[in-house]
Amino acid sequence: MSLRYDLTAPLARFAAENWQTLAKPYRRYAAGSVYRNEKPGPGRFREFLQCDADTVGAAGPHADAEMIAMAAEAMRAAGAGDGEFVVRVNTRRLLNAVLDGVGATSDIARLTVLRALDKMDKFGSAGVGDLLGKGRMDESGDFTKGAGLDDAAVKRVLAFAEAGRATRGETLEALGTAVGTSEEGAAGIAELEAITRALEALSAPESDVIFDPSVVRGLEYYTGPVFEAELLKETIDEDGNRVRIGSVGGGGRYDDLVARFTGEKVPATGFSVGVSRLAAAFAISGEIDALNGPVVVLNMDKQDPSEALKLATELRKAGIRAEAYMGSSGMRPQMKYADRRGAPVAIMVGTDELEKGVVTIKDLKEGAKKAAAIASNDEYREARPGQFEAPRGEMIARIREIVEAEQ
Repeated sequence: MSLRYDLTAPLARFAAENWQTLAKPYRRYAAGSVYRNEKPGPGRFREFLQCDADTVGAAGPHADAEMIAMAAEAMRAAGAGDGEFVVRVNTRRLLNAVLDGVGATSDIARLTVLRALDKMDKFGSAGVGDLLGKGRMDESGDFTKGAGLDDAAVKRVLAFAEAGRATRGETLEALGTAVGTSEEGAAGIAELEAITRALEALSAPESDVIFDPSVVRGLEYYTGPVFEAELLKETIDEDGNRVRIGSVGGGGRYDDLVARFTGEKVPATGFSVGVSRLAAAFAISGEIDALNGPVVVLNMDKQDPSEALKLATELRKAGIRAEAYMGSSGMRPQMKYADRRGAPVAIMVGTDELEKGVVTIKDLKEGAKKAAAIASNDEYREARPGQFEAPRGEMIARIREIVEAEQ
């Protein structure tokens, strides 16, 4: 027995077992829990929810571009706005060209160089330069042996890693100079040029997707373009520490994975979002309210909850997430339940409301804000902050106003 570490390996096995009967290219998305043996930290868990999208059987860079654009749209759909995230793109073919150009031919040498590049955001050019050369000593005195490149080779690798510019087109020009005229380098540039054209067709803004030569992912896994979604916003956690979650998703082309099961090379590309990590990032930044729970219809008749069920069904048909409370508790526990569900609204329809043809709506988020300024319980009961009556026929429109305003 083992714990599942990603959703891609199971996909590769499924594709291999059913390749003859699948519609090709085979496209799918999946979500589920995965596990990593890593030290827990802010937004980093040993068990977390991950969501993947993949295309198996499409070899062109247009398929990679679709995944990249999808990653950017996913970040926006999750609540990240302009300047708060970026999807960084590179290709292993350019990395291979640079490695060949500096004489890093053995597997150990290549991995050492790539691992050094992967630490660019952590150590900067000076620290990566040390790791590319003789090695680096950290603040604790621990020494990490370097790749052993000479000064000229180190300079060339750093020039490649720092070739990122303001626009994708400008970056391509700088990369063309950095990688030289090798066949592999030319193929890598052509790959990114094709991705550029596809991204423009997909209306992916320059600010959402950039080319970043320092991006290194899955050193023994990816075979072509690689990409990483990163949250840029820094926040202060509850202990007063400055926190930046950074990467919340990534992917790339993995043309060799299915071949491990079939012996036949099958092109594949995909992207995954660390849903738990993304949610943790919004929680740390205080933006978790963007992830509202359902509207909760309170059960005012414990013997017959039909009215609550009817209202919840009506709301769902109108496209509003809703549920009827199914417990047997009183009003206070039901309100507590709605609060713990993250409900933006609670609805109450008792005998009085039925007779008058109205519903009582409580805006829980607005009510909490107003309640903070109320000094006594008597004043709270009198004011009933965030609570109002609305005609039965206006219920959906009034609730939609509240829900949409809080998203």
